[in-house]
Amino acid sequence: MLELQNLSRSYRGIPAIKNVSFRVDAGEIVGYLGANGSGKSTTVKIITGLLHPNDGQVLFEGKSIREDLVSFRAALGYVPEEAYIYTYLSGLEYLQLTGRLRGMPESLIRKKATRLLELLGLESWRHSPIFLYSKGMKQRVLIAAALMHDPRLLVFDEPLSGLDVVSSRLFKDLLQELAEQGKAILYISHVLEVVEQVCNRVVVLSRGNVLADAPPSELTRLMKLTTLEGAFAQLVQQQDTRVVAHQLVEIMKVDHA
Repeated sequence: MLELQNLSRSYRGIPAIKNVSFRVDAGEIVGYLGANGSGKSTTVKIITGLLHPNDGQVLFEGKSIREDLVSFRAALGYVPEEAYIYTYLSGLEYLQLTGRLRGMPESLIRKKATRLLELLGLESWRHSPIFLYSKGMKQRVLIAAALMHDPRLLVFDEPLSGLDVVSSRLFKDLLQELAEQGKAILYISHVLEVVEQVCNRVVVLSRGNVLADAPPSELTRLMKLTTLEGAFAQLVQQQDTRVVAHQLVEIMKVDHA
């Protein structure tokens, strides 16, 4: 359904991503992992049409998204890493705005928005301005907005940010339900244990290059490790955090006298 073909993008001559290629098929949850600065955000901006690649292309159902960005975005549900919301609107008003931008009929907008807010535990807050919401509540509004128009492709960028334990569990169950409905899902997260639980495949990015594309169990087997976190650390040659933590504490203890 979604296919990235040899995507490359540079900023002032410095490569952010280089020849990134992978697929996300219908009914599949693909995890996209990488350390900070690895190129994940650049990839997501290209996928959502916010940024042009220097080389390569993004295909959706076999066609370049650039051929008809409006139609592509109508099929896309996106939860960004940062909650950029019109905070003077209420949760209900924000979802109504989202529905209108998607061309949905008013009666359907009202029905779906009200029900989504209720299911996500925001019914009593639906008429309150969003600036009164906690971070987790804002995140739930973004998730509701991404689901409003029943998209075929969903991109979740750090969707668990700010969510409590119950909401996080609900979201993990939601991912499985969406996949069973045939949605294609790209899931970007630093919470590796969740990625390991819910994703069919994992794409690992480091310094703009794809290092691996395999099921989580296959990665851990190949690396002869027990967890995805360990495999990820080896793949990206992550520093020994215990050593660094010890060094930080030692620096704290240095006598400034």
